[in-house]
Amino acid sequence: MKKAVDTLFVNTFTDGVLDPAKPMLGPLRDGGYIVANTAPGCWGPMITPGLKGGHEVTTPIFVEGAEVGDAIVIKIISIQVTSIATASGNDKPIEGRFLGDPFVAGKCPSCGTLNPDSVIEGIGQEAVRCASCGADITPFHFTNAYTMTFDDRGQVGVTVSKEAAEKIAREGHHYMQIPDGSIQNPIVTFAPHDLVGVVSRMRPFIGQLGTTPSKAIPDSHNAGDFGSFLIGAPHAYALTQEELDEHSTDGHLDNSRVRAGATLICPVKVPGGGIYLGDVHAMQGDGEIAGHTADVSAIVHLQVKVLKNVRLEGPILLPNKEDLPYTAKPLSASEKRSAAVLAARWGMKEVEDSLPLSIVGSGPNLNAATDNGLSRAAKLFNVTVPEIMNRATITGSIEIARHPGVVTVTFRAPRIYLEQAKLAEIVEEQYNNDNFSDEII
Repeated sequence: MKKAVDTLFVNTFTDGVLDPAKPMLGPLRDGGYIVANTAPGCWGPMITPGLKGGHEVTTPIFVEGAEVGDAIVIKIISIQVTSIATASGNDKPIEGRFLGDPFVAGKCPSCGTLNPDSVIEGIGQEAVRCASCGADITPFHFTNAYTMTFDDRGQVGVTVSKEAAEKIAREGHHYMQIPDGSIQNPIVTFAPHDLVGVVSRMRPFIGQLGTTPSKAIPDSHNAGDFGSFLIGAPHAYALTQEELDEHSTDGHLDNSRVRAGATLICPVKVPGGGIYLGDVHAMQGDGEIAGHTADVSAIVHLQVKVLKNVRLEGPILLPNKEDLPYTAKPLSASEKRSAAVLAARWGMKEVEDSLPLSIVGSGPNLNAATDNGLSRAAKLFNVTVPEIMNRATITGSIEIARHPGVVTVTFRAPRIYLEQAKLAEIVEEQYNNDNFSDEII
């Protein structure tokens, strides 16, 4: 094996499938850095039938020392949006243009080619054509959509008029700053303009970040909600429910708290871990309720660290303090003093020492995702699900990342639980109480 590097620069991409049998980049030194030029997710890949997943994520990276049964800590140092403009909106699959799943198995309605190469002719929703026969092959159309451009300081986006959208559409690769290694068609080619003059605050985050599953899975389906589409599917990536549960790593998070300053802890299910990323969004509220948001190209800077013998079923998120629910924020010094006085009044010598974390859960719907997150948390700390339910109710919250089925179960966990799970050091580093003032953020 090659010598591990301290910093790995990444600008190559998968064909839409996370396949553990394919070569990885690296190796990267444990403690090393990743600098990735990411391609837009969602809509660009969705109108590029040659891609076999709903995104176009970076080639996975082998991390030195990461073995099956370990975990990898990923610290998000920075995210810089490079797109000048993008387009997005609600989707409508086009019957006859896919085999079972429009995200995975696009099909030419004329010549019948599966995952055909495509070319762009003109602008608008009929511009993506089969490279072989010239037929309109996009598997999706917009129902209501917009074109958005961003200010130079990365503070706001504004949706533009028909004339501006059509100008952007004619130079889509430029305005979206799609990386050279990407094969996706720029979604601004469709020139949508149903919303005009809407202003949105930017707060970029990474929609896809995680480790490679132990069986080939389309990138957008590496979670329990979209992954459920693979159960009994008619295409080559069909899985059983048991296989999905065993092999997936829930890297398709779409959680707006996975942003600069946050830390993600991911399970290792293949040698080297296979860290990948992509699908950066310029902004999003809870739930990604339209199904899609403003997908952008971005330069992302990460640092990784291997945690030996920390077996996880899914990711754990340590958000920025200001992104935590009010009830989950670390206790301030004054709150701890008040709690100690109150406990002493009732004959108690001490109170629990705790720190927050968010356990990712996913499933075909939000109830199933919540149950999954609660179960994962209970198993991680070797306690009952009812205990986690109580802790999440009075010291945390259930937050929706993506509708239909990705959530986080957030609560303050006792330090002794974190120590037993070998997570105390990482959580303490994220929420160092010495740097936390007496005022709740």
